[in-house]
Amino acid sequence: MAHPSLPENPGDLRARLEVARLNLLALFRALDRMDLSAAEIPQRLLRQLFELDGDYAEALWALDQPEGSLDRRAMLRDTLKSLEQLTPDCARFRKKLPARAHPTLEQLESRIRLALNPKEAYSMVPGRDPENV
Repeated sequence: MAHPSLPENPGDLRARLEVARLNLLALFRALDRMDLSAAEIPQRLLRQLFELDGDYAEALWALDQPEGSLDRRAMLRDTLKSLEQLTPDCARFRKKLPARAHPTLEQLESRIRLALNPKEAYSMVPGRDPENV
């Protein structure tokens, strides 16, 4: 079966990755500030979100690599698949949190997200990490 052709680099890919990383960072920081035990946080689902964040960081790094140094079609295919997973994975994660945590998490997450510097999307991205530049 033929696969539909993928654009070489969708124009909004970098922006989508940056937003995804910043949203996840806000979620992680909000969780860290909450009074939840490890048992109340769905660890397997949290690991999946950390893995997605790692995928996004890797994709941001890949976008900065010279043309021809990696398989951009494969990177794009995998990155788009990872971006599609974010919304359903976050929803599953949130659903498993205790009901009492939801209002606090939403408020904290919103405040943290507004305060994030856009450069923080590049945290842990080799060559772009704002803490190492």
